[in-house]
Amino acid sequence: MRSPERQPLEGRTIAITGAAGGIGAPVARMLRERGARIIGIDRAECGQCDASIVTDLSDDASLAALARRLADDTPDILVNIAGIMRFGLHESQPVEALALCYHINLTVPAVLAQAVAGPMRRRGSGQIVNIGSVLGAIPYPWFAAYSSSKAGLAALSQGLRREFLGTGVTVTHINPRAARTPFNNAQVNRFLDITGMKADEPEWVARRIVEAIVARRETVNIGAMERLYAALNAVSPRLIDNGLASQIRRARAEFC
Repeated sequence: MRSPERQPLEGRTIAITGAAGGIGAPVARMLRERGARIIGIDRAECGQCDASIVTDLSDDASLAALARRLADDTPDILVNIAGIMRFGLHESQPVEALALCYHINLTVPAVLAQAVAGPMRRRGSGQIVNIGSVLGAIPYPWFAAYSSSKAGLAALSQGLRREFLGTGVTVTHINPRAARTPFNNAQVNRFLDITGMKADEPEWVARRIVEAIVARRETVNIGAMERLYAALNAVSPRLIDNGLASQIRRARAEFC
């Protein structure tokens, strides 16, 4: 009698921040379907998870408590999905909103990665997955804080990957495009429409994230044109300036 086929993540424990969100929930479900035990970390219970840690990542004390918990009981894989979007002219952003954007998008992943890094290194295995954004590789106007926080997450991921070389610990950094989830408010959706930016379905994005986790890939940029534009932006930002000029004119007419 043929034994059942083993799932790729069978026996693994995965902790996911933002697990109740528009991308986090399908990622949790798909990873669970592949045999993992899922611990969801969010402000609400995660229906797709085996267990939930309900906490407020914006609160320093709560974040510190979560970090201690993950350090003491370290998962096989940590997936940082939780994020905050800021849209609008940078000059119009409240200081408190900017601070929250950087805190959730960059400080939280850095603190949680720090918590699990030592235990993962000592046992010689583990994976830290950071979900960035194509806007971190191609910084967009009206998204200055969000873009820069996600660019910082890319640098954090690369620095950690190099620290972990040869240890058995993998760092995976994934840059999705926009997705049609409640993460986007009405203004963001309007910006996507008038600029012609593509927004993917959450299930499709989640599947790409899960595939990258299972394959233990290091860097994934979703979208062929986005990969090209990110490479061009790295070597010749002025080309991207020129390419975005018509989009910026349309956006200014709408939002300024």
